[in-house]
Amino acid sequence: MTAIDNSQRAAAKIAGVTGLLAVAIVVFGNYVLLSPLIVAGNAVETTRNIVAHQTQVRVALTCFLMYSATVVVLLAALYVILKPVDRILALIGALFRLVFALLWLLSTLNLLSALRLLGSANYLQVFEADRLQALARLQIAANFDDYYVGLPFFALAATICSYLWLKSRYIPKALAAFGVISSAWCVICAFVFLVFPHFNKIVNDYWFDSPMALFEMILSLWLLFKGLGTPNPGEADHIGARSTKSASLRLPMFL
Repeated sequence: MTAIDNSQRAAAKIAGVTGLLAVAIVVFGNYVLLSPLIVAGNAVETTRNIVAHQTQVRVALTCFLMYSATVVVLLAALYVILKPVDRILALIGALFRLVFALLWLLSTLNLLSALRLLGSANYLQVFEADRLQALARLQIAANFDDYYVGLPFFALAATICSYLWLKSRYIPKALAAFGVISSAWCVICAFVFLVFPHFNKIVNDYWFDSPMALFEMILSLWLLFKGLGTPNPGEADHIGARSTKSASLRLPMFL
């Protein structure tokens, strides 16, 4: 791997745009549209807000669909960039990120189910209003579970990609190292939280993934405006020699 080809440079621009677009979409859908409608500990008030602002909820779930799509584009672009470094690890990272994208589709289905439960269909008349409100609130709360089940996959994907960034020298070494540390931290927090659900009282939820999100944003800006850096000839030859075979294919034969 002595040079960066045009497909990698194009993929870097795509990754930069989609990375920033993904952040904007999910922040707008979750924090601007959906979160203001949710009243903590009050299912009745929450469902009233949802019924009164159904279009707003539908725009939010459309944002989640768009976010899932941008993640798929992003993972494809990252695979194209990082495949020459280690094809197997790049593929594993892409698949982990795909799982995360698919779980966002569940969030969309949860919101649609909540809207259906709060609708006026005749078959819903057999249920009391308070039960329908509780079920609708449960569907909305399931978005929280979807995210924190998907978070370990996203963090593992980011950890693998950060390692490949570090190995490739395509971006500054310090930035890649920050990506490895922040992503690995998120992996640990995500798994600990799934085992010990009160862990977020010790470490706030936002500290699980905020460092990793910051890395992803800086990386997107770097790829968009700076592009991929070319290693000097000595480094490039060294990387090329190591990448002729995937690290996962250089394991001892008895394994």
